[in-house]
Amino acid sequence: MAMNFKRRLPIPKDIREEMPLSAELTKKKELFDAQVARVLSGEDARKLLVIGPCSADREDSVLAYMTRLAKLAEEVDDKIIIIPRVYTNKPRTKGTGYKGLLHNPDPEAPSDLLEGVKAIRSMHLHVIEGTGMFTADEMLYPAHYQYLLDLLSYVAVGARSVENQEHRLVASGLSVPTGMKNPTAGSTSVMLNSIYAAQAPQEFIYRNWEVSTPGNPFAHAVLRGYIGLDGRTYPNFHYEHLERLTETYTSEKYRNPAVIVDCNHDNSGKRPFEQFRICKEVLDSCRRNEAIRGLVKGFMVESYLEDGNQPVDGGVFGKSITDPCLGWDKTESLVKELADRL
Repeated sequence: MAMNFKRRLPIPKDIREEMPLSAELTKKKELFDAQVARVLSGEDARKLLVIGPCSADREDSVLAYMTRLAKLAEEVDDKIIIIPRVYTNKPRTKGTGYKGLLHNPDPEAPSDLLEGVKAIRSMHLHVIEGTGMFTADEMLYPAHYQYLLDLLSYVAVGARSVENQEHRLVASGLSVPTGMKNPTAGSTSVMLNSIYAAQAPQEFIYRNWEVSTPGNPFAHAVLRGYIGLDGRTYPNFHYEHLERLTETYTSEKYRNPAVIVDCNHDNSGKRPFEQFRICKEVLDSCRRNEAIRGLVKGFMVESYLEDGNQPVDGGVFGKSITDPCLGWDKTESLVKELADRL
């Protein structure tokens, strides 16, 4: 076998016990999770906003950002429920390069997965303890979800993972809302199939266990745009896209139909300043069409302390080392205007 088994890593239970979430915060998380579920079921008219850096690359700058975000979240709480985006894995189209905090707890140093599994737990835990907000992350590796299962209030399955059988089956056993993105080629039917699978009871092998799941009633759609056959990016958030989706994504076939619009990635062509315009256009579509208004439950936005992005060794505090993000001033304006429009 060509694999080199370097060392045995701690099992997730050991890491969770080493860095526990307090009983008080555990109770608060249950209440918060119930609020998020009520938005997705339509019982709460507020919108969800999953917002934060493209990649949570270092704890100090992420905590500085999240401290500001917590104050902003309080100001708009009557209209928007903010879930901080703390993405500790970075999917790579070609499989190389910086892969996020899990692989590279020091972005400029070689991969260290032992320190990485501790770093991702530490990052989420410190955000929760420091701000009182409960976090979102991408389930890039289904088995690694166990390191964070008691901390996360929202999980995303990415465009490159959503067709994968294991991701779909594991999503069916998650106890929190799970956003299933459309694949990179944009197929709506693939996305809807993934939601159907995640909402269904399943039996499969997981970490050497035979497991069964009840299905996740809050698995839902995330529209993130797509890459066309010509290699260019195309949006899928326009009125016509949403109108068509309301015709097939219905409560007759799916539990709690809900859409989160990802305002960056291929919807913006990775032009982060376009996220402002995309939010506005989607809200305009909601005003024009009752079915769209009932389906769209919120947005995803990529933002950090500084506008744009930089190389891994760029050295600017709070500036993305992966995809470009909105800086804080623009983020604050976007969130407040979104609340005003709601």
